[in-house]
Amino acid sequence: MRPITFVLAGLALAVVAKIGVTLMDEPGFPSADDNAPFVSAASAAATDDDTSATTPEPKVCKAPEELLASIQQERDLLEAQKAQHAEREAELDLVAETLEVEQQRLADLKTELEALLDKVKAAHTSDVDRLVALYRNMKPKDAAAIMNDLDIEVSVMVLGTMNERDAAPIMAALTPVRARAISQIILERSKLPGDQRLGDIKL
Repeated sequence: MRPITFVLAGLALAVVAKIGVTLMDEPGFPSADDNAPFVSAASAAATDDDTSATTPEPKVCKAPEELLASIQQERDLLEAQKAQHAEREAELDLVAETLEVEQQRLADLKTELEALLDKVKAAHTSDVDRLVALYRNMKPKDAAAIMNDLDIEVSVMVLGTMNERDAAPIMAALTPVRARAISQIILERSKLPGDQRLGDIKL
């Protein structure tokens, strides 16, 4: 190269350096200290981005095995209680059904018994009516002679069923002791059971 070229290059460098120094001395030109906040902010933002990128997300805590076992135990207990309740209801239904059957059977038995008692009562009434008619058609002395030796209950039943007009002659023909006993029994039977004194009657 020519010496003139070196000279021109040196002059150009000097001019550029001079211009740079002049600009740095200007008031509005930002200095290295002024750029520090921006650098710090950028660094902080970069740090935050790195932190957010590297921070792991919180994991959801799973239920402990003891809690799961307790829940399962409660479920088993509820199922057992449900089964017991269902079994108890079935037993109550069976008892109610059995009771209903027994009640129906007792009702049927009561109906049969009442019918049988009605038949017995009708037969008894018929027999008593025939017996009363028999003694009524007899002579009073003959009827009294039989009743003196007849069971006292039968005599009371017959004379108590007769009307007063038919019973009076027979009673008059009875022995005084027998007539007095029959009269007292008929009188005591007209009272309430608690007021009756049949034990004091002497035949």
